[in-house]
Amino acid sequence: MPNLRRLAFVCALFLSMTPAAAQQTQSRLYEITKSGVLRVCIWPMYYSISFRNPDSGQLEGIDIDLSKELAKDMGVKLDYVETSFGSFIADLQANKCDLGMFGVGATMKRAQAVAFSDPYLTSGVYAVVRKGGPITFWADIDKPGVNAGVSLGSYVENFMRSYFKNAKTVAVAPPATTQAELMAQRVDVVMTDYPASIKMNAQFDWTTTVAPPENLSVTPYAYVMNQGDQIWLNYVNLFVRTIKLDGRLKAAAEKNKLGPIVAP
Repeated sequence: MPNLRRLAFVCALFLSMTPAAAQQTQSRLYEITKSGVLRVCIWPMYYSISFRNPDSGQLEGIDIDLSKELAKDMGVKLDYVETSFGSFIADLQANKCDLGMFGVGATMKRAQAVAFSDPYLTSGVYAVVRKGGPITFWADIDKPGVNAGVSLGSYVENFMRSYFKNAKTVAVAPPATTQAELMAQRVDVVMTDYPASIKMNAQFDWTTTVAPPENLSVTPYAYVMNQGDQIWLNYVNLFVRTIKLDGRLKAAAEKNKLGPIVAP
């Protein structure tokens, strides 16, 4: 009888470990290595992050640089898949890409649906306005009649909807852009993050940035993937830690004027 009980215990233990063991032997990492292609979701309208330059037609930004580094480390080819903040979760779940690399804010709400790597950047919320326009100071923003543009699906959109008491939050969906809406004066201010604010100022001399009086909605930026693949998550985390240590993250950030927001 003791032997039967021991056998039953071993069988029960084996059965309880089967899902975990299967998870550890099946991973997107192996699929990428086997296919020789890394599919990276990007949003090609994100200044300094993953932006298609209208003059050259080429992609540029910190995550374009770093995705190339990841593909090089893996010894595979790189294939970009265009997405947006409003659709990237569905695109990941539909297996359109293996990884999202476009400055995705790692929020608690998003973490219910996807997995995030270790953070590589952090940013708060800033305001970009027209020079000589109706807004000069932060206190000018949350007033009746002010239209504040945000990118549809961004963490900034959700935050501003709860933050504003009087101003109206206007979600801008691709292919429209917040800067075009500001130029056309359909919005009075663009609420955005540090990367977008500095790039807009660099490209458009008619804009200026208004900083909040204190840090506002500081959010970690991370790479994003489907849940349930610990092996792939561990690999991407190792990549993030490695580029922090070997200087590649710092170099890519400084190249794209994002040095001040590199995550420790």
